Amino acid sequence: MTTPRRNATPPVRRSLRDILRASPRLADRWLWGARRRVRLSDAAYGTGLGGRLAELAGRTALIRVGDPIFAALALIELDGVARRVVLCPPDLSDDDLPYVIETAGIDVLVADKEPAPSLRRLDFALIGAPAAALAAEPTSTHDTEWVMFTSGTSGRPKMVVHSLAGLTGAIRPAAADEPPPIWGTFYDIRRYGGLQILLRGLVGEGSLVLTAPHEPMTRLLGRLSRRGATHITGTPSHWRAALMNPALRTLAPRYLRLSGEIADQAVLDTLKAAFPHVPVGHAYASTEAGVGFEVTDRLEGFPASFVGAGGAVEMKVEDGSLRIRSGRTASHYLGPDAPALIEADGFVDTGDMVERRGDRFYFVGRRNGVINVGGLKVHPEEVEAVINGHPAVRMSLVRGRRNPITGAIVVADVVLNEAEPVAGPAAAAIREQIMTACRARLAPFKSPASVRFVPSLAMTAGGKLERTFA
Repeated sequence: MTTPRRNATPPVRRSLRDILRASPRLADRWLWGARRRVRLSDAAYGTGLGGRLAELAGRTALIRVGDPIFAALALIELDGVARRVVLCPPDLSDDDLPYVIETAGIDVLVADKEPAPSLRRLDFALIGAPAAALAAEPTSTHDTEWVMFTSGTSGRPKMVVHSLAGLTGAIRPAAADEPPPIWGTFYDIRRYGGLQILLRGLVGEGSLVLTAPHEPMTRLLGRLSRRGATHITGTPSHWRAALMNPALRTLAPRYLRLSGEIADQAVLDTLKAAFPHVPVGHAYASTEAGVGFEVTDRLEGFPASFVGAGGAVEMKVEDGSLRIRSGRTASHYLGPDAPALIEADGFVDTGDMVERRGDRFYFVGRRNGVINVGGLKVHPEEVEAVINGHPAVRMSLVRGRRNPITGAIVVADVVLNEAEPVAGPAAAAIREQIMTACRARLAPFKSPASVRFVPSLAMTAGGKLERTFA
């Protein structure tokens, strides 16, 4: 065995800009936003910072923009140049900005318009589409920290620190003999799930169609169709909404992907029926644990053989919770009083609860999302999986309702397929069938006390069902 030299030359640091410039297909690759488009060769060799890039070297930048395409361009410009970039999600409140600025050590704001007066005490740089060639070549002197916000938290925002190497650890460039992918996503790229798809487009030799905040589904599907999107991603809730839209039939994808929520068998089967010859994968990833694995057999859950198998991503289950150890996880939370993210053995406790049945593990819900019914725990997602299996149901949301005797009872809001009635005897029959299925497959305390038909369900900015307790 050869002993490595102590003074061996360190590996060459590669930034996003470096990766783009090494692409043999760069001239044919694009970012398509809702209102503008940018050729990736312009992003790789030009700048939209008006000559200020050199001033931002070694600094900590808060990227807060209205149009997500400018977030993508800012990341390309600043990776390897800034010491740290903090990517603001679209729903971050202005009231939270002082805490974020102090905790992350922000010293410059990158925005696509003049900031509010309360933020003008910060130095700021305006970013636009690349309009000029770089006056001087940027030098990748920093392993830039990428700071993301976790989803689903209350109180102060929680921020985690990633590296580009960890964020791209699961991405493999398209083979030279494969047609380049055109990624399309329902996610906003300023959340972890959307950022992963942005990086798949940038690092994986592809192009990307970005969604805009509050963009109507029909409009987004139309843009995906016109751009010829080949690889399309979203949460199961995104896909359930898309499956109700006739514009979905105009797409001709080569690959479909779900992540961010539990992919139950009903949504997988519905996608298979809509696109019978298209591979469908559902991936497990979280902001803290990074990209874990992908399941491609069109079955819910994941093979038990994944656990304890070793490899680039190690998995174990303790007390019903999935734990992950890999080079793709975040390194730590930001803040002086932040809890430890990585346990002593190197694993991240995801808080996602799983249950083994035979040779497969199934997700049952979040540890902190249970409904307490008289001291007994109910995972809403477990009940939703049963409800969504009814052929008349498109999607459902199970939540707790306060009860003076048990503390809470289980109730369900259900969206039916468009052809189904929501009132009258036929609707009553569907309601009774749903409740009968729940009583047959679930413990009595898990079965909904009521089922209400609604026209739609609210989603968070990250594309997940918005869960509340009434």
